[in-house]
Amino acid sequence: MLNEKNFNLASEWSPKPFATMPVTYRHRVQDNHPTVFSDIYQSEINIAIWQRKLPAALQNSVKTFLELNPTFQTRMILNPKDALSRVSKSFNNNMAEVSEDIAELVDMFCYLFGLKQAAIRLKVLDGAMCPKFHVDRVPCRLVTTYQSIASEWLPHEVLDYTKLGWGSNGLPDSESGLYQSESDIQQLGCGDVALLKGTLWEDNENAGLVHRSPVVPANEKRLVLTLDFN
Repeated sequence: MLNEKNFNLASEWSPKPFATMPVTYRHRVQDNHPTVFSDIYQSEINIAIWQRKLPAALQNSVKTFLELNPTFQTRMILNPKDALSRVSKSFNNNMAEVSEDIAELVDMFCYLFGLKQAAIRLKVLDGAMCPKFHVDRVPCRLVTTYQSIASEWLPHEVLDYTKLGWGSNGLPDSESGLYQSESDIQQLGCGDVALLKGTLWEDNENAGLVHRSPVVPANEKRLVLTLDFN
Protein backbone atom coordinates (compact mmCIF):
# COMPACT_ATOMS: atom_id res chain seq x y z
CA MET A 1 0.00 0.00 0.00
CA LEU A 2 1.15 3.54 -0.60
CA ASN A 3 1.74 5.37 2.63
CA GLU A 4 3.32 8.56 1.26
CA LYS A 5 1.42 10.54 -1.29
CA ASN A 6 2.97 13.98 -0.97
CA PHE A 7 6.37 13.94 -2.57
CA ASN A 8 8.24 16.15 -5.02
CA LEU A 9 9.04 14.80 -8.46
CA ALA A 10 11.08 16.95 -10.80
CA SER A 11 5.61 -3.59 -26.35
CA GLU A 12 8.21 -5.35 -26.37
CA TRP A 13 11.08 -4.60 -28.78
CA SER A 14 14.27 -6.39 -29.74
CA PRO A 15 16.93 -4.48 -31.69
CA LYS A 16 18.70 -5.64 -34.81
CA PRO A 17 22.41 -6.24 -34.23
CA PHE A 18 24.49 -3.08 -34.44
CA ALA A 19 28.22 -2.57 -34.69
CA THR A 20 28.89 -0.16 -31.86
CA MET A 21 27.88 -0.54 -28.24
CA PRO A 22 26.62 2.35 -26.10
CA VAL A 23 29.53 4.14 -24.47
CA THR A 24 27.68 5.17 -21.33
CA TYR A 25 26.26 2.47 -19.08
CA ARG A 26 22.88 2.82 -17.42
CA HIS A 27 22.35 2.04 -13.76
CA ARG A 28 19.69 1.24 -11.20
CA VAL A 29 18.48 3.34 -8.31
CA GLN A 30 16.42 1.92 -5.44
CA ASP A 31 15.01 3.08 -2.13
CA ASN A 32 12.22 2.29 0.31
CA HIS A 33 10.50 5.60 -0.43
CA PRO A 34 8.55 6.52 -3.59
CA THR A 35 10.57 9.71 -4.10
CA VAL A 36 13.08 7.43 -5.83
CA PHE A 37 10.86 7.61 -8.91
CA SER A 38 12.04 11.12 -9.72
CA ASP A 39 15.53 9.72 -10.40
CA ILE A 40 14.24 8.13 -13.60
CA TYR A 41 14.80 11.54 -15.20
CA GLN A 42 18.55 11.14 -14.76
CA SER A 43 20.07 10.09 -18.09
CA GLU A 44 22.25 7.37 -16.57
CA ILE A 45 19.32 5.65 -14.79
CA ASN A 46 17.21 3.06 -16.62
CA ILE A 47 15.40 1.47 -13.67
CA ALA A 48 14.06 3.11 -10.52
CA ILE A 49 12.82 0.70 -7.84
CA TRP A 50 10.62 1.53 -4.88
CA GLN A 51 11.25 -1.38 -2.53
CA ARG A 52 8.29 -2.18 -0.31
CA LYS A 53 6.51 -5.00 1.50
CA LEU A 54 2.82 -5.57 0.96
CA PRO A 55 0.63 -5.71 4.10
CA ALA A 56 -0.51 -9.19 5.10
CA ALA A 57 -4.18 -8.21 4.76
CA LEU A 58 -3.61 -7.13 1.17
CA GLN A 59 -1.75 -10.34 0.33
CA ASN A 60 -4.54 -12.45 1.81
CA SER A 61 -7.13 -10.47 -0.14
CA VAL A 62 -5.25 -11.09 -3.40
CA LYS A 63 -4.85 -14.80 -2.67
CA THR A 64 -8.56 -15.22 -2.02
CA PHE A 65 -9.53 -13.24 -5.11
CA LEU A 66 -7.23 -15.26 -7.39
CA GLU A 67 -8.57 -18.54 -6.06
CA LEU A 68 -12.03 -17.41 -7.19
CA ASN A 69 -10.87 -15.62 -10.36
CA PRO A 70 -7.89 -17.59 -11.71
CA THR A 71 -8.08 -16.11 -15.22
CA PHE A 72 -8.79 -12.49 -14.29
CA GLN A 73 -7.44 -9.79 -16.61
CA THR A 74 -8.38 -6.25 -17.55
CA ARG A 75 -7.10 -3.33 -19.59
CA MET A 76 -8.29 0.22 -19.03
CA ILE A 77 -7.44 3.83 -19.72
CA LEU A 78 -7.65 5.61 -16.37
CA ASN A 79 -7.23 9.10 -15.08
CA PRO A 80 -6.42 9.80 -11.43
CA LYS A 81 -9.99 10.93 -10.69
CA ASP A 82 -11.79 7.79 -11.89
CA ALA A 83 -9.10 5.18 -11.23
CA LEU A 84 -10.36 4.02 -7.84
CA SER A 85 -14.00 3.55 -8.85
CA ARG A 86 -13.20 1.80 -12.11
CA VAL A 87 -10.59 -0.54 -10.66
CA SER A 88 -12.91 -1.40 -7.77
CA LYS A 89 -15.67 -2.20 -10.24
CA SER A 90 -13.35 -4.52 -12.19
CA PHE A 91 -12.79 -6.44 -8.95
CA ASN A 92 -16.55 -6.57 -8.28
CA ASN A 93 -15.88 -4.25 -5.35
CA ASN A 94 -13.58 -6.79 -3.74
CA MET A 95 -9.91 -6.11 -2.90
CA ALA A 96 -10.41 -2.55 -1.62
CA GLU A 97 -6.76 -2.25 -0.53
CA VAL A 98 -5.46 -3.30 -3.94
CA SER A 99 -7.86 -0.93 -5.69
CA GLU A 100 -6.63 1.96 -3.52
CA ASP A 101 -3.02 1.02 -4.18
CA ILE A 102 -3.50 0.90 -7.96
CA ALA A 103 -5.39 4.20 -7.93
CA GLU A 104 -2.52 5.89 -6.09
CA LEU A 105 0.03 4.40 -8.46
CA VAL A 106 -1.96 5.82 -11.37
CA ASP A 107 -1.95 9.19 -9.61
CA MET A 108 1.82 9.05 -9.05
CA PHE A 109 2.56 7.88 -12.59
CA CYS A 110 0.46 10.62 -14.19
CA TYR A 111 1.90 13.30 -11.92
CA LEU A 112 5.48 12.19 -12.49
CA PHE A 113 5.22 12.28 -16.28
CA GLY A 114 2.67 15.06 -16.69
CA LEU A 115 -0.02 12.75 -18.10
CA LYS A 116 -3.79 13.20 -17.99
CA GLN A 117 -4.36 9.44 -18.08
CA ALA A 118 -2.52 6.13 -18.11
CA ALA A 119 -3.07 2.75 -19.74
CA ILE A 120 -3.21 -0.07 -17.22
CA ARG A 121 -2.97 -3.81 -17.69
CA LEU A 122 -3.78 -6.11 -14.80
CA LYS A 123 -3.48 -9.81 -15.42
CA VAL A 124 -3.26 -13.17 -13.66
CA LEU A 125 -0.48 -15.37 -15.02
CA ASP A 126 0.49 -18.97 -14.46
CA GLY A 127 3.41 -18.85 -16.90
CA ALA A 128 5.97 -16.43 -18.27
CA MET A 129 4.21 -13.81 -20.42
CA CYS A 130 7.51 -12.63 -22.00
CA PRO A 131 9.97 -15.47 -21.30
CA LYS A 132 12.93 -14.05 -23.27
CA PHE A 133 14.89 -11.01 -22.23
CA HIS A 134 13.81 -7.93 -24.18
CA VAL A 135 13.40 -4.18 -23.98
CA ASP A 136 10.10 -2.31 -24.31
CA ARG A 137 9.38 0.11 -27.12
CA VAL A 138 7.87 2.65 -24.75
CA PRO A 139 9.18 5.76 -22.99
CA CYS A 140 8.76 4.27 -19.53
CA ARG A 141 6.65 1.51 -17.96
CA LEU A 142 5.62 0.94 -14.35
CA VAL A 143 5.57 -2.68 -13.21
CA THR A 144 4.56 -4.26 -9.92
CA THR A 145 3.58 -7.77 -8.83
CA TYR A 146 0.92 -8.35 -6.18
CA GLN A 147 1.33 -12.11 -5.85
CA SER A 148 4.10 -14.64 -6.57
CA ILE A 149 7.50 -13.87 -8.06
CA ALA A 150 8.32 -10.64 -9.86
CA SER A 151 10.11 -9.55 -13.03
CA GLU A 152 13.75 -10.38 -13.77
CA TRP A 153 16.18 -7.90 -15.31
CA LEU A 154 19.81 -7.48 -16.37
CA PRO A 155 22.15 -4.68 -15.34
CA HIS A 156 23.25 -2.73 -18.40
CA GLU A 157 26.95 -3.21 -17.70
CA VAL A 158 26.84 -7.02 -17.76
CA LEU A 159 24.94 -7.64 -20.99
CA ASP A 160 25.84 -7.80 -24.67
CA TYR A 161 23.10 -5.77 -26.32
CA THR A 162 23.87 -7.28 -29.73
CA LYS A 163 22.54 -10.65 -28.50
CA LEU A 164 18.98 -9.41 -28.08
CA GLY A 165 16.30 -10.40 -30.57
CA TRP A 166 17.74 -11.40 -33.93
CA GLY A 167 21.21 -11.25 -32.44
CA SER A 168 20.53 -14.35 -30.36
CA ASN A 169 20.45 -16.48 -33.56
CA GLY A 170 17.53 -18.39 -32.10
CA LEU A 171 19.48 -19.52 -29.03
CA PRO A 172 18.07 -19.40 -25.49
CA ASP A 173 19.17 -16.42 -23.44
CA SER A 174 21.37 -18.68 -21.32
CA GLU A 175 23.32 -19.77 -24.41
CA SER A 176 23.29 -16.71 -26.68
CA GLY A 177 25.98 -14.76 -24.85
CA LEU A 178 23.53 -12.06 -23.77
CA TYR A 179 24.91 -12.38 -20.25
CA GLN A 180 27.81 -14.33 -18.77
CA SER A 181 26.42 -15.88 -15.60
CA GLU A 182 23.05 -16.70 -14.05
CA SER A 183 24.18 -14.57 -11.12
CA ASP A 184 23.96 -11.54 -13.44
CA ILE A 185 20.15 -11.83 -13.41
CA GLN A 186 18.45 -9.49 -10.93
CA GLN A 187 14.89 -9.80 -9.69
CA LEU A 188 12.32 -7.46 -8.23
CA GLY A 189 10.57 -8.44 -5.04
CA CYS A 190 6.83 -9.05 -4.81
CA GLY A 191 5.34 -5.65 -3.98
CA ASP A 192 8.26 -3.64 -5.36
CA VAL A 193 7.25 -0.94 -7.83
CA ALA A 194 9.68 -0.31 -10.68
CA LEU A 195 9.91 2.22 -13.48
CA LEU A 196 11.55 0.60 -16.51
CA LYS A 197 12.94 3.04 -19.04
CA GLY A 198 12.32 1.92 -22.64
CA THR A 199 13.78 2.67 -26.04
CA LEU A 200 11.41 5.57 -26.78
CA TRP A 201 12.79 7.64 -23.92
CA GLU A 202 14.85 10.45 -25.42
CA ASP A 203 18.50 9.46 -25.99
CA ASN A 204 17.86 5.95 -24.67
CA GLU A 205 17.53 4.00 -27.93
CA ASN A 206 20.18 1.39 -27.13
CA ALA A 207 19.90 1.48 -23.35
CA GLY A 208 16.38 0.36 -22.45
CA LEU A 209 16.05 -1.83 -19.38
CA VAL A 210 16.47 -5.48 -20.44
CA HIS A 211 13.98 -7.66 -18.58
CA ARG A 212 11.72 -10.71 -18.80
CA SER A 213 8.85 -12.46 -17.05
CA PRO A 214 9.89 -15.10 -14.52
CA VAL A 215 8.89 -18.74 -14.66
CA VAL A 216 5.91 -19.03 -12.32
CA PRO A 217 6.24 -21.93 -9.85
CA ALA A 218 3.84 -24.83 -10.34
CA ASN A 219 0.38 -24.34 -8.86
CA GLU A 220 0.95 -20.62 -8.30
CA LYS A 221 -0.81 -17.62 -9.79
CA ARG A 222 0.93 -14.32 -10.43
CA LEU A 223 -0.93 -11.00 -10.42
CA VAL A 224 0.92 -8.28 -12.36
CA LEU A 225 0.12 -4.62 -12.97
CA THR A 226 1.69 -2.44 -15.67
CA LEU A 227 1.11 1.24 -16.34
CA ASP A 228 1.99 2.91 -19.66
CA PHE A 229 1.77 6.31 -21.28
CA ASN A 230 -1.44 6.93 -23.18
